[in-house]
Amino acid sequence: MSNQKTSLVTGGAGFIGSHIGDYLSKMGHKVVVLDDLSEGFLRNINKDNIFIKGSITDEKLLNKIFKDYKFNYIYHSAAYAAEGLSHFIRKFNYENNIIGSVNLINRAIKNKIEHFVFISSIAVYGTNQTPMSESLVPKPEDPYGIAKYTVEMDLEAAKEIFGLTYTIFRPHNVYGEKQNHGDVYRNVVGIFINNILKNKPMTIFGNGKQTRAFTYIDDVAPYIAEAVSVNAARNEVFNIGADKAYTILELSEKIAKAMAVKAKVKFLPPRKEVIHAFSKHTKFRNTFNVTGEVDLDIGIRKMINWVKDVGPREAKKFKNIELIKNMPLSWKKLI
Repeated sequence: MSNQKTSLVTGGAGFIGSHIGDYLSKMGHKVVVLDDLSEGFLRNINKDNIFIKGSITDEKLLNKIFKDYKFNYIYHSAAYAAEGLSHFIRKFNYENNIIGSVNLINRAIKNKIEHFVFISSIAVYGTNQTPMSESLVPKPEDPYGIAKYTVEMDLEAAKEIFGLTYTIFRPHNVYGEKQNHGDVYRNVVGIFINNILKNKPMTIFGNGKQTRAFTYIDDVAPYIAEAVSVNAARNEVFNIGADKAYTILELSEKIAKAMAVKAKVKFLPPRKEVIHAFSKHTKFRNTFNVTGEVDLDIGIRKMINWVKDVGPREAKKFKNIELIKNMPLSWKKLI
């Protein structure tokens, strides 16, 4: 009888999810990827992973999947993860990011899943004291952050009532290979690289003095994959990502330099966003065997080399816009 563990990775054709699938395969897991390909790509999926096309909002499909496979673990990374856009797609955001998550949690309980790993976000903090730490009381400011924090609270409630154990990660500004650099609503590193490849200026909302800590994917995905084996991580929440913060202007200069071009920036009117967002990772480093951190300049070069192989991408129109009032003009043009 095989002792191989079986893991479900939702959003496993997307950016972080596909890397989690890669690491789980290296760890010897049987990996089942569920993704509706609305934002992910087939080429992202590890050849050793089993792929099922579908959504976490499709309860009939979920019932079949849980009947067909005996899962030990769930890694839930499926989400429409655009903080700024979430103000204008409120129903879509909550249906996918909350109701879809609850569908998974219900089945995790019914099927006696050993451990549930949830990829949340530092969007749960909103505008808070920086660097943000897990001891702060979250106060999300956008529907995306609200949805993530709701699922975190639901997991805590499920643990208390049903005994479902979990680990929650709050990553931030993750970039790297397999990211959708054609997405104009999120992933500023990819947006800047894509703009330069298309001979367009890098677009910045506001004055560019917003600060973020940019995190290379290999400083995130392996630890998320390993979480089910780390007893001290059970029923805990972890910030995960890079420590050093940079302004968006500094990022644009670094990317232009790495691509050997002069930095050309087009400033757009400010949009509603958290101005300074970076976090502490002391708890994470005290719990996991952290082996180091990829320097931003090195990580950017790695991503640039990958993007050049893939080529520039055209912006994809988002078809589920519900509100256009107060939407940034550059986004309205895509409707």
